[in-house]
Amino acid sequence: MDGWLEPKYVGWIVHGFIMTLTLSVSVIVASSVAGFALALAQHARRPGVARAAALYVLAFRNSPLLVQLLFWYFGVAALLPTAWMTWLNTPHTVAAGGVTLAWPSFEFVAGWVGLTCYSTTFVGEEFRAGLRGVPRGQHEAAAALGFSPFAAFRYVILPQAVRIAMPPLAGQYMNIVKNSSLTMAIGLAELSYTSRQVDTETFKTFQAFGAATVLYIVAIASIEAALLVGRRIGAHAQGQRQA
Repeated sequence: MDGWLEPKYVGWIVHGFIMTLTLSVSVIVASSVAGFALALAQHARRPGVARAAALYVLAFRNSPLLVQLLFWYFGVAALLPTAWMTWLNTPHTVAAGGVTLAWPSFEFVAGWVGLTCYSTTFVGEEFRAGLRGVPRGQHEAAAALGFSPFAAFRYVILPQAVRIAMPPLAGQYMNIVKNSSLTMAIGLAELSYTSRQVDTETFKTFQAFGAATVLYIVAIASIEAALLVGRRIGAHAQGQRQA
């Protein structure tokens, strides 16, 4: 065991990896929904809505993520009432469908909000590019076939836009996994935080950060693999329709 880590410290790293995956997946889901809504807002015919969306992108995309995380953790904590902060920092459980879940810590909530607000701008731009990438002729063809604007968007425009946006979206999802490491600055015990703690206690820098590096690669490679599988399934389905 002199060359590797004791089971106790391996457990720390595994716990940090699970926290990283939990945070990343929840941010990916939330930023995808919010990013799609942001892209629609930027395409809105109402100037006020489009300008508000552009202002959101300007504010969150052009400021450092670390500063935003510190704001959500320290700044918002200073603004919230003491009773609210006491409740947020006290362990709670939530029962749903017979399953009892632990309420996330304030560090997790602040990290999730900060990462989601930041990532939404990038995800939204990819959705926006996908929508703009659909040829104008597709809109006209759908209208000529008698589709309503909503039906044309749902059945003709949206599938093509998503297909165009998926490769760059996968890149943004990978960035979310990597950016999750910045939440260690606000005390969230994710993979970078726990590997640092292991290094501090054991002085086995190579083992601690080597394990963290491998796990980050595994997480990001999984996104790449999911993209490739999705492409093959899409190509297979398209081939069957053409046949």
